[in-house]
Amino acid sequence: MKGEPSFRLVADKEENALRLDAYVAGHILRITRSRARRLILSGAILVNGIPRRPSYTVKKGDSITGTLPDPPAPFPAPEPGAIDVLYQDAALIVINKPPGLVVHPGPGHFSNTLVNALLFRYPELREVGDPKRPGIVHRLDKDTSGLLVVARSPAAYLHLTRQFKSREAVKSYLAVVHGVPESDEGRILLSVGRHPRDRKRMTTKNPRGRAAESRWHVRERFYDACLLEIGLKTGRTHQIRVHCAALGHPVLGDLVYGKRKSTPRKKSGGNAANARHAAKRQMLHAWRLQVIHPETSAVMRFEAPVPEDMESLMMTLRKGEKQGDPQEGFQK
Repeated sequence: MKGEPSFRLVADKEENALRLDAYVAGHILRITRSRARRLILSGAILVNGIPRRPSYTVKKGDSITGTLPDPPAPFPAPEPGAIDVLYQDAALIVINKPPGLVVHPGPGHFSNTLVNALLFRYPELREVGDPKRPGIVHRLDKDTSGLLVVARSPAAYLHLTRQFKSREAVKSYLAVVHGVPESDEGRILLSVGRHPRDRKRMTTKNPRGRAAESRWHVRERFYDACLLEIGLKTGRTHQIRVHCAALGHPVLGDLVYGKRKSTPRKKSGGNAANARHAAKRQMLHAWRLQVIHPETSAVMRFEAPVPEDMESLMMTLRKGEKQGDPQEGFQK
């Protein structure tokens, strides 16, 4: 049976003054109060057709409706799928992840992820690291393309995990962003933490956020857009996207953090103006990666080619007015 059916509960007098999360947990089997809270915050449970907070006080006659999501599979299943492998040996695999591919299973994505395809091609990964995300030592957002290294043995997993945690691994990204910074380079030192009202978003405004540092420099300037190379000193969730937005130059195509904080410049005509608003996903690419090989201790450097959609967008932007490039075009 696929999931549980939609439910509708009507509060009676005796249940008046209960919190919404406690009410749901008390009426739906196998639902804890913490899970009820998460479902309420996600909008999966409504009161009289309206989203409410978990602390909402249930009133007599309230209609509480919702649909429980399918429970996640305990472990990812192997599934055939294309993988662009740039390098592999007995210790690690280096992949060029395409945009639109989720790295590992999670809420809403229980199959058709990179991990599912990896397990089909490399079944030994089942014994490497976290069983729910075997072999994965770092991750990329669904719509971010580029380099991802996967551990192929338990020893390699521990070694690579330590590298990313201690910041020995060196990561460099390319991002096409709205607007043109006045300077050619800079550093962003803003903590990143979970948004207090939207748990799917991150913010620089959370006082309990974790320290985060990004360094950037302009590789190419267009009219009211530019190509940035961004190096990460830390690896917080959504760090580049949040930092670029805080800088006033959000990543093109970013529907979550894409609202501009700077005053937009007068738009140019033609295709270049339209291109800035036509990106189908955030124009962010994990371009270069440097790690130390877990077995040989050799320094390994990898580079992933810019994906077609990002290259096409930049070609269109180049046809518009240029703004004094620090470099003459993008040089790999």
